[in-house]
Amino acid sequence: MVDRQVIKEVLEIALGNGGDFADIYIEHKKVTGIGCEEGKIEKVHSGLDVGAGIRVLAGESTAYAYTNDLTRRGLAEAAGIASRAAQGEKKEYNIDLCKVDPLVEFNFGLRPDLVPTEKKVLAVEAADRAARGVDPECIKQVIVGYGDVIQNVTIANSEGDYVEDERIRTRLMVQVVAAGGDIIQTGYEAVGSMAGFDLLERNRPEDVARTAAARAVGMLKAQPAPSGRMPVVMAGEAGGTMVHEACGHGLEADLVQKGLSVYAGRKGQQVASEAVTVVDDATLQDRYGSYSFDDEGVPSRKVVLIRDGVLEDFLYDRLTASKDGVRSNGHGRRESYQQKPIPRMGNTYIAAGKDDPERLVKEAGRGVLVTKMGGGQVNTTTGDFVFDVAEGFLIVDGKKGPMIRGATLTGNGPEVLKNIKMVGRDLGFTIGTCGKDGQGVPVSDAQPTIWIDNIIVGGTVQAGGNGKIRRI
Repeated sequence: MVDRQVIKEVLEIALGNGGDFADIYIEHKKVTGIGCEEGKIEKVHSGLDVGAGIRVLAGESTAYAYTNDLTRRGLAEAAGIASRAAQGEKKEYNIDLCKVDPLVEFNFGLRPDLVPTEKKVLAVEAADRAARGVDPECIKQVIVGYGDVIQNVTIANSEGDYVEDERIRTRLMVQVVAAGGDIIQTGYEAVGSMAGFDLLERNRPEDVARTAAARAVGMLKAQPAPSGRMPVVMAGEAGGTMVHEACGHGLEADLVQKGLSVYAGRKGQQVASEAVTVVDDATLQDRYGSYSFDDEGVPSRKVVLIRDGVLEDFLYDRLTASKDGVRSNGHGRRESYQQKPIPRMGNTYIAAGKDDPERLVKEAGRGVLVTKMGGGQVNTTTGDFVFDVAEGFLIVDGKKGPMIRGATLTGNGPEVLKNIKMVGRDLGFTIGTCGKDGQGVPVSDAQPTIWIDNIIVGGTVQAGGNGKIRRI
């Protein structure tokens, strides 16, 4: 996108008034979106966003400027603004940009830019018809959304790192509203991946739609959820909202360093049950939160955050890593060139255990079985969280009982992790857009079937807005 020599000159301008580090993030992003509502295609849109962000670090100060002008003059002007805003001790720099190779590469399959828009529209229409066909009388509304993103980035810094990367993501979501009498319920299902249009060959739009529709219709006959403290079994198919909310945000290094995390100062301590190992791995193939490089040009890798219940590591970007005297582990992410990178999750999950998932329901005896989670929110300072149950059942005499509706789960992350008694050998993923500091990034989260001995069902908590995940 921009000549390497020009990039080198821009970095030198950025450090012209002093500073410890400078980098540039150049982005070329093409997006396509298709929406269907009321049985009609409401929108088909595509867009192109191109720009660059330039950052200068000087001590504890960060200066950031961005521009849509990728000429040498435009980049130099932005670099000059950042340079003047973060003046520091002037040093001698010899920037020799050398290309960094990824530790993992992704197979995107069928590139979405090679697929006619008409074919994408047909997939959306097929999902709409399938959802309505589940129960034409009860289903009142169907919303289907398709999107794909092709993002090309160039990242370079004053330490000499030079990265070129391409990211392709595709997703499909279906939301269904069903009504019966005075009861209205919603069903939701989404698939997404670091992949091309072949995602919809592995996950047929009709199947995704029928799952969402059946969930909405089934909830019409569900009984109200119980409330109080009780055992909860969270099925692997429920997805990893629990781990995302219970500890994921609290393990992001910037919140830890600001004292806004319940895990601050606890490295090396037991913070969860010995049955629990928590991992963030952005190298996973075919996952929505994967990437070869983070948005600072650091190669992604598997990071074990909690091992056998003991806190081992945090999620770092370059800035927070330097403050702790460690190397970044590849979690500096940003929504676009208009924002500076901050520590973020990628694919966060509780590692699979050894137990038969059906045994966990039997051992729990009574309580609630959660088979699908909704959105949630967490106060990272205290660890308190709350999120919705999109689909759940009573556990009666060690067996799956009637469906329930209106359930919420409320608890404290470290306490819940310590109350996990058994961990299944399965593993189920969900996708979402995680919001933090006004930025949204694609993530996946996952968990095996887990048995939580004691958690509040049907309660609420005043959770702060430090982190939240929005299902897409």
